[in-house]
Amino acid sequence: MFTAAILVPSPPLLVPELAGAAAAETASLRDAVAVAAKALSALSSEWVAVGAGATTVDVPSEAQGTYLGYGVDVRVTLRPGHAENPDPELPLAALTAGWIRGTWAPDAVVDARILAADLPVERCAEYGAALREFLDRDDEPRGLMIVADGANTLTAKAPGAFDPRAEGVQARVDAALESGDRDALLALEPGLCNQLGLGGRVPWQVLAGVFDAPPSSCRTLYSAAPYGVAYHVGEWRP
Repeated sequence: MFTAAILVPSPPLLVPELAGAAAAETASLRDAVAVAAKALSALSSEWVAVGAGATTVDVPSEAQGTYLGYGVDVRVTLRPGHAENPDPELPLAALTAGWIRGTWAPDAVVDARILAADLPVERCAEYGAALREFLDRDDEPRGLMIVADGANTLTAKAPGAFDPRAEGVQARVDAALESGDRDALLALEPGLCNQLGLGGRVPWQVLAGVFDAPPSSCRTLYSAAPYGVAYHVGEWRP
């Protein structure tokens, strides 16, 4: 039984050991993720995480990972236990899901679904509908974690540099996530999103497919663009 979806971003700076001097600056983002994760943990301990990557791959709950490729050997697991043989190539969205789980929901078990970043809109919606059937397959409560980042072209110092189109597109995304507007998310155009470095298009369009009707409630816990990259933390409930 599907209980709720939480929306979180994926930046390594979420992890204090990797944030360095920026750890204090990103505390409000981290606090919002903590609230979302704890809320989902109170509803269910079986989670599916959806993110985007170079290729489509399912990451089972037995997987282990490390942030060593980002500078520090912070190890994560997708289920309770210690990471003895972490995979340094684990996709970032799976690493993020594992770190969030281990930090604020240690009893949870996560299966991560990484989808190709160029997946067409129709396929995203279809995937979301099939995922909803999976989440609702019996009475066992299940949660969904959408791991997605907004545009990385919002300022001159942003990783993708400045694009004047980014602010308007990101504003529409923010409004859709805050209000539960599935149609607005499905209207995101893949080519434009790619140009703007809006990496969350695929997971957010999967989210729109999971909800066959508007969510009964939405709440936004964080919405800002530190360092020129848009991050959103929130919750949708069916």
